[in-house]
Amino acid sequence: MDTQSDFTAPPPGCPAHHTGERVPLYGPEFAADPGAFYAHLRKYGPVAPVELSPGVDAMLVTDYSAALQLLQNPDTFRKDARRWREFNEGRVSRDNPVVPLLEYRPNCMFSDGAEHMRLRQAVTDSLARVDSHRLSRHVDRVATYLIDQFISRGSVDLLNDYAKLLPLFVFNELFGCPAEIGDRVIFGISGIFDGVNAEKANEVLTQSVIELVALKRRQPGEDVTSWLMQHHAQLTDEELAHQLVLLLGAGAEPQRNLIANALLLLLADERYAGGGMLVEDAMDEVLWNSPPMSNYAPHYPVSDVDFAGTQLRAGDLVLVSIAAANTDPSLSASRQVLSKRAHLAWSAGPHACPAKDPAQLIGLVAIEKLLNRMPDIELAVPESSLTWRPGPFNRGLSTLPARFTPVAADKQAHMPSAHETAAANESHGHHRNKPEKGGLWSSFLAWWRV
Repeated sequence: MDTQSDFTAPPPGCPAHHTGERVPLYGPEFAADPGAFYAHLRKYGPVAPVELSPGVDAMLVTDYSAALQLLQNPDTFRKDARRWREFNEGRVSRDNPVVPLLEYRPNCMFSDGAEHMRLRQAVTDSLARVDSHRLSRHVDRVATYLIDQFISRGSVDLLNDYAKLLPLFVFNELFGCPAEIGDRVIFGISGIFDGVNAEKANEVLTQSVIELVALKRRQPGEDVTSWLMQHHAQLTDEELAHQLVLLLGAGAEPQRNLIANALLLLLADERYAGGGMLVEDAMDEVLWNSPPMSNYAPHYPVSDVDFAGTQLRAGDLVLVSIAAANTDPSLSASRQVLSKRAHLAWSAGPHACPAKDPAQLIGLVAIEKLLNRMPDIELAVPESSLTWRPGPFNRGLSTLPARFTPVAADKQAHMPSAHETAAANESHGHHRNKPEKGGLWSSFLAWWRV
């Protein structure tokens, strides 16, 4: 790898001051101002050395053109994580909190060539069977349920009480999760992305989808799980389980951040607060400037290669900084003439997101429903006081407090308190084969059946 000795210093407070050459993409300093870190990383050239978590090194592509070149070149860069050299050599511990998002799974994200085409076709064909009108109606009823939990209070944490929960509920419905499985899916996905006991959360999520596959083998329905199962690609039960882990996890976390980040823009930016710009405009702006998954798309060089002026070794972990590439200073002039969706938030090339249309529909319906129900909603704290979750992969708020004029709810149901939810989550870790009472998905289903 090429190095230089005349870089300007990292941003004030940046952990790179203390860890040598690699720049850590975690901790409160990075979460507070990732743009300053990206500016520093660009001084290395299109590719920079980073640390994703203590002991996990990677190379990060920060240049838009280089990112496109990598994403569209499967002959040189592969997705199969079994090529990850440092993991294979034991230099990355399996219990590291970032491993569940990087380790190999037999799904379309971590496969190449003919195997990737087979698995991806099963996913795209199954998602294509999702009726947009049905999806819109389901998002609307989930939004109604969640809003009814807080609309009479006059205040809400839009992140934890709305944006975080809505995608999980929607995907549980689309994939045909019954209550006792859906509650554990929510626990598992949240734990993996929050990095809280991630190894245990990964186990819970994996076991839950295995149970879902077994259930749908016995009782198929009109849902994505059953359609995957019936596809001519003839996925094995293991492949089915790992497609579900991918679709549920990769859908829920970015969706949560897209909704919350767009709501922040709509409530805090005077261009939107006056109603002069559309929700779609806010979502596009977020996808350009504050993408929900800021650094991901793991790839591995097939052999030693000089890429964009940097020497990479076979099996190096190489990520794309979607956030840095989208805000590449060299794009500043051409962004005005590029398609408004030329951003990389949905990735590009053979592994581009197969669910971007449903994802945008979910976000649009969720945000419009909220604003229509509470037209005077506003931030309850200064925007400068908001904090962002630490971590290398996503750009997500910790909270999004808001206030509004309280009104009577259309329909009330008991939402578990934080204490009840924590107790249920702990129980999931120890008794995964027992149906749980009082989980979030269970509560929604109980409300809907009234």
